[in-house]
Amino acid sequence: MKTTHLTLCILLLLVSCGQGRKDTGFHPRPFPSAEVPAIITDRSEAVSYLAAHFWDEFLDTTALYPCDSTTVNGVKRPEVEQAYANYLAILGMTSEEEGEMSVGKLFGGISAMEARDTSSNVFETIAELTKMYLYDPNSPYRNEDLYYPFVKGLSTSGFVDEGLRAGYGYDARMCSLNRTGTTAADFVFCDKSGRRYSMHGIKADYTILFFSNPGCHACKEIIDGLSSNEKVSEMISSGRLAVLNIYIDSDLSEWRRYMPVYPDNWYNGYDPDYVIREDILYNVRAIPSLYLLDKDKKVLMKDAPQERLFSWLESVPES
Repeated sequence: MKTTHLTLCILLLLVSCGQGRKDTGFHPRPFPSAEVPAIITDRSEAVSYLAAHFWDEFLDTTALYPCDSTTVNGVKRPEVEQAYANYLAILGMTSEEEGEMSVGKLFGGISAMEARDTSSNVFETIAELTKMYLYDPNSPYRNEDLYYPFVKGLSTSGFVDEGLRAGYGYDARMCSLNRTGTTAADFVFCDKSGRRYSMHGIKADYTILFFSNPGCHACKEIIDGLSSNEKVSEMISSGRLAVLNIYIDSDLSEWRRYMPVYPDNWYNGYDPDYVIREDILYNVRAIPSLYLLDKDKKVLMKDAPQERLFSWLESVPES
């Protein structure tokens, strides 16, 4: 979503703050939105500025605001959640590197706020929203690369209960697998006739790695969407695109019964040694799961929501 004016237009209400504040009652404030300086006129620079400074005023530790169970640092929780969604829209327009730096800075900011005022509700709220939006398998915004710097911080934070840090450490290790820009882990798969192939042996400019299960409704939607897409069919026919549809469970009889559903021009296979699941080569937390790889099997998209993958396919130039 690109606009000519990227400043978030929520007006600030002036609220007295600090320890010398005169208590005149509890009045929630609007979320304090970042504004792009007038000197920045380039859209990409404006996006980068907002990604870097989106939370600055909200996480300003020199200003303390009264809170109750419905507010976060003086702002109503629904407004904070809406701001978080706006933030992710901005990150969607940045590079992965800028996005990861921004999320890392966000974790540092909520940690500083927790150290300053444990009653602000900031740390726990932003941690909850970040996990819900970036790591929940059902979230259309999920992005393990962005979640990684945040959950890595949670895994060592003194503000997190010791009993929970190990779980966050496990999540951080899972997020570190097959990160965008790295070479995807290779594995052997078998087709319906038992012939063995290697994933890295597939020759194509792009490979869609699709972890699916027979009878999965969401998987069937992806199968139908890809198989009915004329551009996908053309790219497969020309050798530019390969679709590798992999089953990682053990009930091969059910998988074989479902074989007529899978397109014949795909690679449809199963993991004969169960290394993907048992050795955790990939963090397949839910089915379906989609990856996009380039010709060298470097990861372009990791566990991507299908809308993002389909949008990318439509943007590929004609050969």
